[in-house]
Amino acid sequence: MNLERWRRISDWPLTAAAFLFLLAYAWEVIGDLTGPPAAAAEAIIAVTWAAFVVDYLVCLLLAPRRWRWFYTHLLDLAIVVLPALRPLRLLRLVTVLAVLQRTAGRAFRGRVILYVAGAAALLVFTAALAVLDAERSSAASPIHTFPQAVWWAFETISTVGYGDFAPVTETGRLVAVGLMVGGIATLGIVTATLASWIVERVAETEADERAATHGEIMLLSAQIAELKELLGRDAAR
Repeated sequence: MNLERWRRISDWPLTAAAFLFLLAYAWEVIGDLTGPPAAAAEAIIAVTWAAFVVDYLVCLLLAPRRWRWFYTHLLDLAIVVLPALRPLRLLRLVTVLAVLQRTAGRAFRGRVILYVAGAAALLVFTAALAVLDAERSSAASPIHTFPQAVWWAFETISTVGYGDFAPVTETGRLVAVGLMVGGIATLGIVTATLASWIVERVAETEADERAATHGEIMLLSAQIAELKELLGRDAAR
C-alpha cells in the first residue's frame, strides 16, 4: 500500500472521527460533565485521538522520503499533539490550496468564500469551547457560560475587542492569541479575494472596451475603403 491509497481509504473515517471528537468535546465542555458522562466523553476523545495518531504514523511510514515528509507536514504533527485542531482538517485546506493554483476565476472565488465561512465558524466554535474550558474554573474570569464564550470569540476573531469579556488564565490567553491570528488570516483572505475580483472586473472592462474600439476601427476602415472605391469609380467615369 502506498501513501496516496492510504489517504483515500482513511479520508472519510478520519473525517467522521473529527466530527465525533468535536461533538464529544463540546458535550463535555458545554455540559460541564462529571461522573460516568464525563468518563464516556473522555473515552470518545481518547479513541478518536488514537485514530489520528495511527493515521500520522502510517503516513510517516508509507512516505517515500520520511524525513522530508516529516518536516513538510508539521501541521499534521500539531494535529496529533493538539487534537482540538483536528476539526480544522474538515475544511480541506489542502484542497483549497490546490484551488489557489487554478485559473478558474469565479469558481475559485466561490470556493474560497465557502472556505472562509467554514473556517470562521469552526474557529469561533472551537475557540469558544476551548476558552470556556480554560476559564470556567477561574473566579476572576468573566467567561463562565457558552454564550459568553461565543460572544468573546466573535469579538476576538473580528478584531473588535470590546473588552467586556477577556480571558485571565494562561491557557485562555493562548487560545485568544490563536484566534486573533486566525481572525487576521481570515480577514486577509477575504480582502485578497475581493481585491482579486475587482482587478479581474477592471481587466474584463478594459478588454471589452479594447474589443469595442478595435471593432469600430475595423468598421471605419471598411467604410473608408468602400468610399475610396466609389470615388475611384466616379473618377474613372
